[in-house]
Amino acid sequence: MSETNFDIVVLGGGSGGYAAALRAVQLGFTVALVEKDKLGGTCLHRGCIPTKALLHSAEVADVSRESAKYGVNTTFNGVDIAAVTAYREGIVTSKFKGLEGLIKARKITVVRGEGKLVAPKTVQVGDDLYTGKNMILATGSYSRTLPGLEIGGRVITSETALALDYIPKKVAILGGGVIGVEFASVWKSFGAEVSIIEALPHLVPNEEESVSKQFERAYRKRGIEFSLGIRFQSVTQNDQGVVVTLENGTTVEADLLLVAVGRGPSTAGLGFEEAGVTIDRGFVITNERLQTNLEGVYAVGDIVPGLQLAHRGFQQGIFVAEEIAGLKPQVVDDVNIPKVTYSDPEVASVGYTEAKAAEKFGADKVSSYDYNLAGNGKSHIIGTAGSVKVVRVNDGPVVGIHMIGARVGELIGEGQLIVNWEAYPEDVASLVHAHPTQNEALGEAHLALAGKPLHAM
Repeated sequence: MSETNFDIVVLGGGSGGYAAALRAVQLGFTVALVEKDKLGGTCLHRGCIPTKALLHSAEVADVSRESAKYGVNTTFNGVDIAAVTAYREGIVTSKFKGLEGLIKARKITVVRGEGKLVAPKTVQVGDDLYTGKNMILATGSYSRTLPGLEIGGRVITSETALALDYIPKKVAILGGGVIGVEFASVWKSFGAEVSIIEALPHLVPNEEESVSKQFERAYRKRGIEFSLGIRFQSVTQNDQGVVVTLENGTTVEADLLLVAVGRGPSTAGLGFEEAGVTIDRGFVITNERLQTNLEGVYAVGDIVPGLQLAHRGFQQGIFVAEEIAGLKPQVVDDVNIPKVTYSDPEVASVGYTEAKAAEKFGADKVSSYDYNLAGNGKSHIIGTAGSVKVVRVNDGPVVGIHMIGARVGELIGEGQLIVNWEAYPEDVASLVHAHPTQNEALGEAHLALAGKPLHAM
């Protein structure tokens, strides 16, 4: 059994792991990056990138159907799922090759194979040991299910949904969070009937309530069915399809049931607990600087409790590399990490909802303004409805921005700068927002909160 020593060993080559490796070599460290599958992890191969490619195909299908209202005559002849798959896989392959080239150019040692922690700072892969002065755990997540709900046959996860070579006639989706509503959006655009089952009172339940309500109206208008506030009880399946039973006795029949109830941390069987790492319900527990209970052992990404987002893992990977280098990087709290749901309509948010801001700062110390996109020229041009809601502390900074409408994900960049730099509405109001853009809606909302509304009442 051979042993190789490095400054840093990274277990997992997804968003968090590869970002940590890239930043670490930039800072002069030697790095071993252990990955059992493909570099890029879930996000690149089975998550963010391929699902967003699907959503773009879905948007093109909708635009093709509706082009006459923009004065362009097209004929919609249906969706060629094999061609959609080729388009999607082409993007993933291109990004993957680019990432592999980058990792190789930076002279990171990539160890291919399943790694197991056999000591706090040693990973075993096959017959070889890789020991680091520091260890970064970045093993990612998997599609969760509910107790008693077995995945298989016509009961599928998002990974199987991505790989389907046909468009189902009717789909039931368990879970109205990000993954559930994104697949609902795709399948509806591709011509399927869709029914979402969500146990909480709203779709996209982690968002500002006014945004969730607008989202539900938009989905109703699109003909997407959903039931809210009723829990799943059981599912049966046969060669024809599935029958989903809810706790109130109602049933939903479909070709498939997509289970989209969130993702669990991939930590089982990797030797973490045996090596002495504190684990709680599968998650690796860290302090705010992402160090575990063991000195020199860090964790990043989906295995750390909190938001499970690729860009959070990416940022945490960079953070830990800089922390090891003694650069004392700044912590970004989960609440101030931008979130985007890429359905039609899109949802984008950063910071506190109005309710959470009232809890934190006091109801009488918080105010908000909700700007309707009906007043925005570019939104009218592209045919979208929605709003931009800004929450502020009175005589203080903006602490939350919540948006719904086509393409609002592209606005969250400015939104996260405003919130993270603790800008006052008065600061943003004096900035110039290009016309005609949807970006102006952010400007208008801040003008209104600063007490000088222009196009807003």
